Amino acid sequence: MTSTDPIGTVETVLGPVDPTALGAVDAHEHLFLRTPALPGDDFHDLDQMAAEAADVRRSGIATIVELTPVGLGRDPRKLAELSRRTGVHVVASTGFHRDAHYPAGHWVYREPVETLVEVLTTDLVDGMDARDWQGPVPDPTPYRAGVVKVGGSYQQISAAEARRFTAGGQAAARTGVAVAVHCEVGTTGHEALDRLADAGLPSDRVMLAHLDRNPDPALHAALATRGAYLLYDTVGRVKYRPESALIALIADLVAAGHGDRILLGTDVGRRGMLRAYGGGPGMDVLGTTFLPRLVGALGQPVVDRIMHDNPARVLTRRGN
Repeated sequence: MTSTDPIGTVETVLGPVDPTALGAVDAHEHLFLRTPALPGDDFHDLDQMAAEAADVRRSGIATIVELTPVGLGRDPRKLAELSRRTGVHVVASTGFHRDAHYPAGHWVYREPVETLVEVLTTDLVDGMDARDWQGPVPDPTPYRAGVVKVGGSYQQISAAEARRFTAGGQAAARTGVAVAVHCEVGTTGHEALDRLADAGLPSDRVMLAHLDRNPDPALHAALATRGAYLLYDTVGRVKYRPESALIALIADLVAAGHGDRILLGTDVGRRGMLRAYGGGPGMDVLGTTFLPRLVGALGQPVVDRIMHDNPARVLTRRGN
Protein backbone atom coordinates (compact mmCIF):
# COMPACT_ATOMS: atom_id res chain seq x y z
CA MET A 1 0.00 0.00 0.00
CA THR A 2 1.33 3.43 -0.92
CA SER A 3 1.52 6.56 1.20
CA THR A 4 -1.36 8.01 -0.82
CA ASP A 5 -3.64 5.32 0.66
CA PRO A 6 -3.37 6.00 4.39
CA ILE A 7 -4.79 3.67 6.98
CA GLY A 8 -7.90 5.12 8.62
CA THR A 9 -9.26 6.78 5.47
CA VAL A 10 -11.82 5.79 2.83
CA GLU A 11 -10.54 5.59 -0.75
CA THR A 12 -12.76 7.42 -3.26
CA VAL A 13 -12.14 7.89 -6.97
CA LEU A 14 -10.88 11.41 -6.20
CA GLY A 15 -8.58 10.24 -3.43
CA PRO A 16 -8.69 9.28 0.24
CA VAL A 17 -11.14 11.07 2.56
CA ASP A 18 -11.73 11.05 6.28
CA PRO A 19 -14.58 8.65 7.19
CA THR A 20 -16.41 11.47 8.97
CA ALA A 21 -16.62 13.35 5.64
CA LEU A 22 -18.70 10.66 3.92
CA GLY A 23 -22.04 11.87 5.23
CA ALA A 24 -25.00 9.62 4.49
CA VAL A 25 -23.94 6.62 2.37
CA ASP A 26 -25.85 4.68 -0.26
CA ALA A 27 -23.91 1.44 0.10
CA HIS A 28 -24.78 -0.25 -3.21
CA GLU A 29 -25.25 1.36 -6.60
CA HIS A 30 -24.16 1.07 -10.23
CA LEU A 31 -23.32 4.25 -12.10
CA PHE A 32 -22.07 2.69 -15.35
CA LEU A 33 -22.90 -0.91 -16.22
CA ARG A 34 -22.71 -3.26 -19.18
CA THR A 35 -23.18 -6.99 -18.73
CA PRO A 36 -24.22 -9.90 -20.98
CA ALA A 37 -26.48 -11.02 -18.15
CA LEU A 38 -28.74 -8.00 -18.81
CA PRO A 39 -28.72 -7.45 -22.59
CA GLY A 40 -30.10 -4.09 -23.66
CA ASP A 41 -30.29 -2.79 -20.11
CA ASP A 42 -26.86 -1.16 -19.95
CA PHE A 43 -26.24 2.48 -19.05
CA HIS A 44 -23.04 4.38 -19.69
CA ASP A 45 -23.88 7.99 -20.55
CA LEU A 46 -22.02 10.43 -18.29
CA ASP A 47 -24.49 13.31 -18.56
CA GLN A 48 -27.50 11.17 -17.74
CA MET A 49 -25.82 9.47 -14.79
CA ALA A 50 -24.51 12.76 -13.46
CA ALA A 51 -28.11 14.01 -13.46
CA GLU A 52 -29.21 10.87 -11.61
CA ALA A 53 -26.42 11.22 -9.04
CA ALA A 54 -27.23 14.91 -8.56
CA ASP A 55 -30.75 13.85 -7.54
CA VAL A 56 -29.18 11.48 -5.01
CA ARG A 57 -27.11 14.35 -3.61
CA ARG A 58 -30.18 16.58 -3.33
CA SER A 59 -31.94 13.81 -1.41
CA GLY A 60 -29.35 14.15 1.37
CA ILE A 61 -26.98 11.32 0.46
CA ALA A 62 -23.36 12.39 0.08
CA THR A 63 -21.57 9.12 -0.83
CA ILE A 64 -22.31 6.35 -3.32
CA VAL A 65 -20.59 2.96 -3.16
CA GLU A 66 -20.34 1.87 -6.80
CA LEU A 67 -20.23 -1.92 -6.95
CA THR A 68 -19.61 -2.59 -10.63
CA PRO A 69 -16.64 -5.00 -10.70
CA VAL A 70 -14.03 -5.80 -13.34
CA GLY A 71 -15.19 -6.26 -16.93
CA LEU A 72 -18.78 -5.02 -16.62
CA GLY A 73 -18.62 -1.46 -17.90
CA ARG A 74 -16.89 0.20 -14.98
CA ASP A 75 -15.24 3.43 -16.19
CA PRO A 76 -12.88 5.15 -13.75
CA ARG A 77 -12.67 8.41 -15.71
CA LYS A 78 -16.43 8.77 -15.86
CA LEU A 79 -16.77 7.94 -12.17
CA ALA A 80 -14.26 10.66 -11.31
CA GLU A 81 -15.91 13.24 -13.56
CA LEU A 82 -19.36 12.41 -12.16
CA SER A 83 -17.98 12.92 -8.66
CA ARG A 84 -16.48 16.29 -9.63
CA ARG A 85 -19.72 17.48 -11.25
CA THR A 86 -22.08 16.44 -8.48
CA GLY A 87 -20.01 16.68 -5.31
CA VAL A 88 -20.94 13.08 -4.47
CA HIS A 89 -18.13 10.95 -3.05
CA VAL A 90 -17.82 7.77 -5.12
CA VAL A 91 -16.22 4.65 -3.65
CA ALA A 92 -15.47 2.39 -6.63
CA SER A 93 -15.06 -1.37 -6.55
CA THR A 94 -12.81 -3.96 -8.02
CA GLY A 95 -13.54 -7.67 -7.95
CA PHE A 96 -15.50 -10.24 -9.91
CA HIS A 97 -19.22 -10.98 -10.17
CA ARG A 98 -21.00 -14.34 -10.27
CA ASP A 99 -20.64 -16.66 -13.25
CA ALA A 100 -23.77 -15.38 -15.04
CA HIS A 101 -21.98 -12.11 -15.84
CA TYR A 102 -18.99 -13.67 -17.62
CA PRO A 103 -19.39 -15.73 -20.82
CA ALA A 104 -17.67 -19.08 -21.27
CA GLY A 105 -14.03 -18.60 -22.17
CA HIS A 106 -13.66 -15.30 -20.35
CA TRP A 107 -10.23 -14.80 -18.78
CA VAL A 108 -11.66 -14.81 -15.24
CA TYR A 109 -12.19 -18.57 -15.60
CA ARG A 110 -8.72 -19.49 -16.84
CA GLU A 111 -6.34 -17.19 -14.96
CA PRO A 112 -4.82 -18.60 -11.75
CA VAL A 113 -5.89 -17.21 -8.39
CA GLU A 114 -2.52 -15.48 -8.03
CA THR A 115 -3.18 -13.46 -11.20
CA LEU A 116 -6.69 -12.56 -10.07
CA VAL A 117 -5.27 -11.31 -6.76
CA GLU A 118 -2.73 -9.22 -8.65
CA VAL A 119 -5.45 -7.62 -10.81
CA LEU A 120 -7.48 -6.66 -7.75
CA THR A 121 -4.52 -5.45 -5.72
CA THR A 122 -3.40 -3.25 -8.62
CA ASP A 123 -6.86 -1.66 -8.78
CA LEU A 124 -6.74 -0.95 -5.04
CA VAL A 125 -3.17 0.33 -4.80
CA ASP A 126 -2.05 1.69 -8.17
CA GLY A 127 -5.30 2.51 -9.96
CA MET A 128 -8.12 0.72 -11.75
CA ASP A 129 -7.31 -1.60 -14.62
CA ALA A 130 -7.13 -0.06 -18.10
CA ARG A 131 -9.25 -2.93 -19.45
CA ASP A 132 -12.28 -1.15 -18.02
CA TRP A 133 -11.63 2.19 -19.72
CA GLN A 134 -13.99 3.32 -22.48
CA GLY A 135 -12.77 5.37 -25.43
CA PRO A 136 -9.20 6.61 -25.93
CA VAL A 137 -6.14 5.65 -23.93
CA PRO A 138 -6.75 6.66 -20.31
CA ASP A 139 -5.06 9.54 -18.57
CA PRO A 140 -2.42 8.55 -15.98
CA THR A 141 -4.47 9.58 -12.94
CA PRO A 142 -4.51 6.68 -10.43
CA TYR A 143 -8.24 6.38 -9.82
CA ARG A 144 -8.25 3.72 -7.12
CA ALA A 145 -10.92 1.28 -6.04
CA GLY A 146 -11.89 1.35 -2.37
CA VAL A 147 -13.75 -1.93 -1.94
CA VAL A 148 -13.78 -5.46 -3.42
CA LYS A 149 -16.87 -7.22 -4.78
CA VAL A 150 -17.41 -10.94 -5.31
CA GLY A 151 -20.54 -12.84 -6.31
CA GLY A 152 -22.15 -16.22 -5.76
CA SER A 153 -24.99 -17.99 -7.55
CA TYR A 154 -28.40 -18.97 -6.19
CA GLN A 155 -28.01 -21.41 -3.27
CA GLN A 156 -24.41 -22.21 -4.21
CA ILE A 157 -20.98 -20.79 -4.84
CA SER A 158 -19.64 -22.51 -7.95
CA ALA A 159 -16.07 -23.76 -8.21
CA ALA A 160 -15.16 -20.82 -10.46
CA GLU A 161 -16.84 -18.35 -8.11
CA ALA A 162 -15.01 -19.92 -5.16
CA ARG A 163 -11.68 -19.15 -6.82
CA ARG A 164 -12.78 -15.53 -7.21
CA PHE A 165 -13.86 -15.44 -3.55
CA THR A 166 -10.36 -16.58 -2.61
CA ALA A 167 -8.81 -13.88 -4.79
CA GLY A 168 -11.12 -11.19 -3.46
CA GLY A 169 -10.57 -12.14 0.15
CA GLN A 170 -6.80 -12.24 -0.23
CA ALA A 171 -6.66 -8.88 -2.03
CA ALA A 172 -8.89 -7.25 0.58
CA ALA A 173 -6.91 -8.67 3.48
CA ARG A 174 -3.67 -7.53 1.87
CA THR A 175 -4.85 -3.94 1.29
CA GLY A 176 -7.13 -3.36 4.29
CA VAL A 177 -10.42 -2.87 2.46
CA ALA A 178 -13.81 -4.56 2.85
CA VAL A 179 -15.56 -7.04 0.56
CA ALA A 180 -19.14 -6.76 -0.69
CA VAL A 181 -20.75 -10.10 -1.59
CA HIS A 182 -23.55 -10.55 -4.10
CA CYS A 183 -25.79 -13.10 -2.35
CA GLU A 184 -28.22 -14.19 -5.05
CA VAL A 185 -31.76 -13.85 -3.64
CA GLY A 186 -30.17 -13.52 -0.19
CA THR A 187 -28.65 -17.02 -0.15
CA THR A 188 -25.19 -18.46 0.73
CA GLY A 189 -24.41 -15.89 3.42
CA HIS A 190 -22.70 -18.30 5.81
CA GLU A 191 -20.80 -20.04 3.00
CA ALA A 192 -19.57 -16.66 1.75
CA LEU A 193 -18.26 -15.75 5.20
CA ASP A 194 -16.56 -19.15 5.51
CA ARG A 195 -14.82 -18.86 2.14
CA LEU A 196 -13.62 -15.32 2.80
CA ALA A 197 -12.40 -16.34 6.27
CA ASP A 198 -10.39 -19.14 4.64
CA ALA A 199 -8.82 -16.46 2.44
CA GLY A 200 -7.78 -14.47 5.53
CA LEU A 201 -10.62 -11.92 5.71
CA PRO A 202 -12.56 -11.64 9.01
CA SER A 203 -16.34 -11.48 8.84
CA ASP A 204 -16.47 -7.92 10.17
CA ARG A 205 -14.90 -6.83 6.85
CA VAL A 206 -17.76 -8.33 4.81
CA MET A 207 -20.95 -6.74 3.49
CA LEU A 208 -23.59 -9.29 2.46
CA ALA A 209 -25.74 -7.77 -0.28
CA HIS A 210 -29.36 -8.55 -1.20
CA LEU A 211 -30.21 -10.14 2.14
CA ASP A 212 -33.51 -8.24 2.16
CA ARG A 213 -34.63 -10.46 -0.70
CA ASN A 214 -34.65 -13.25 1.90
CA PRO A 215 -36.12 -11.31 4.86
CA ASP A 216 -35.36 -13.86 7.58
CA PRO A 217 -34.57 -12.07 10.88
CA ALA A 218 -33.13 -15.16 12.57
CA LEU A 219 -30.76 -15.87 9.68
CA HIS A 220 -29.69 -12.24 9.53
CA ALA A 221 -29.11 -12.11 13.28
CA ALA A 222 -26.85 -15.16 13.00
CA LEU A 223 -24.84 -13.52 10.21
CA ALA A 224 -24.58 -10.28 12.16
CA THR A 225 -23.44 -12.19 15.25
CA ARG A 226 -20.52 -13.44 13.17
CA GLY A 227 -19.68 -9.77 12.51
CA ALA A 228 -21.00 -9.40 8.95
CA TYR A 229 -22.76 -6.29 7.69
CA LEU A 230 -26.29 -6.82 6.36
CA LEU A 231 -26.69 -4.83 3.14
CA TYR A 232 -30.36 -4.26 2.43
CA ASP A 233 -30.22 -2.88 -1.09
CA THR A 234 -33.50 -3.42 -2.90
CA VAL A 235 -35.09 -0.26 -1.54
CA GLY A 236 -37.76 0.93 -3.96
CA ARG A 237 -38.31 -2.42 -5.66
CA VAL A 238 -41.69 -3.36 -4.31
CA LYS A 239 -41.89 -6.38 -6.63
CA TYR A 240 -39.78 -8.14 -4.01
CA ARG A 241 -41.73 -7.02 -0.91
CA PRO A 242 -43.52 -3.90 0.34
CA GLU A 243 -41.35 -1.26 1.96
CA SER A 244 -43.26 -1.83 5.20
CA ALA A 245 -41.77 -5.35 5.31
CA LEU A 246 -38.25 -3.95 4.97
CA ILE A 247 -38.90 -1.45 7.75
CA ALA A 248 -40.17 -4.29 9.93
CA LEU A 249 -37.07 -6.37 9.14
CA ILE A 250 -34.78 -3.50 10.11
CA ALA A 251 -36.78 -2.94 13.29
CA ASP A 252 -36.40 -6.63 14.21
CA LEU A 253 -32.62 -6.53 13.74
CA VAL A 254 -32.29 -3.28 15.67
CA ALA A 255 -34.36 -4.72 18.53
CA ALA A 256 -32.10 -7.78 18.56
CA GLY A 257 -29.06 -5.55 19.05
CA HIS A 258 -27.72 -5.59 15.48
CA GLY A 259 -28.37 -2.00 14.46
CA ASP A 260 -24.62 -1.51 14.08
CA ARG A 261 -24.52 -4.07 11.25
CA ILE A 262 -27.15 -2.68 8.84
CA LEU A 263 -26.39 -0.86 5.57
CA LEU A 264 -28.80 0.46 2.92
CA GLY A 265 -28.75 0.97 -0.85
CA THR A 266 -30.95 0.70 -3.93
CA ASP A 267 -28.70 -1.34 -6.28
CA VAL A 268 -29.90 0.21 -9.50
CA GLY A 269 -28.73 -2.36 -12.02
CA ARG A 270 -31.00 -1.77 -15.00
CA ARG A 271 -31.52 1.17 -17.33
CA GLY A 272 -35.27 0.93 -16.77
CA MET A 273 -34.83 1.70 -13.06
CA LEU A 274 -33.26 5.13 -13.69
CA ARG A 275 -35.22 8.38 -13.92
CA ALA A 276 -32.54 9.77 -16.22
CA TYR A 277 -33.48 7.06 -18.73
CA GLY A 278 -37.24 7.47 -18.27
CA GLY A 279 -37.65 4.67 -15.74
CA GLY A 280 -38.10 4.31 -12.01
CA PRO A 281 -38.05 4.30 -9.05
CA GLY A 282 -34.81 6.24 -9.52
CA MET A 283 -31.60 6.11 -7.54
CA ASP A 284 -32.76 8.81 -5.14
CA VAL A 285 -35.65 6.74 -3.78
CA LEU A 286 -33.59 5.83 -0.71
CA GLY A 287 -33.21 9.45 0.40
CA THR A 288 -36.47 10.89 -0.84
CA THR A 289 -38.97 8.17 0.11
CA PHE A 290 -37.57 5.39 2.26
CA LEU A 291 -35.45 7.19 4.85
CA PRO A 292 -38.27 9.55 5.95
CA ARG A 293 -40.43 6.47 6.61
CA LEU A 294 -37.60 4.77 8.47
CA VAL A 295 -37.02 7.86 10.63
CA GLY A 296 -40.73 7.89 11.43
CA ALA A 297 -40.61 4.25 12.49
CA LEU A 298 -37.28 4.04 14.33
CA GLY A 299 -36.11 7.60 14.95
CA GLN A 300 -33.28 9.74 13.61
CA PRO A 301 -30.48 8.32 15.82
CA VAL A 302 -31.05 4.79 14.48
CA VAL A 303 -31.10 6.02 10.89
CA ASP A 304 -27.95 8.09 11.44
CA ARG A 305 -26.17 4.97 12.68
CA ILE A 306 -27.28 3.01 9.61
CA MET A 307 -26.52 5.72 7.06
CA HIS A 308 -23.43 7.37 8.61
CA ASP A 309 -21.68 5.33 11.29
CA ASN A 310 -21.93 1.81 9.90
CA PRO A 311 -20.73 2.49 6.35
CA ALA A 312 -17.94 4.77 7.57
CA ARG A 313 -16.70 1.97 9.82
CA VAL A 314 -16.71 -0.80 7.23
CA LEU A 315 -15.33 1.32 4.37
CA THR A 316 -12.35 2.60 6.38
CA ARG A 317 -9.05 0.98 5.48
CA ARG A 318 -7.45 -1.12 8.20
CA GLY A 319 -3.81 -1.88 8.79
CA ASN A 320 -2.48 -5.39 8.30
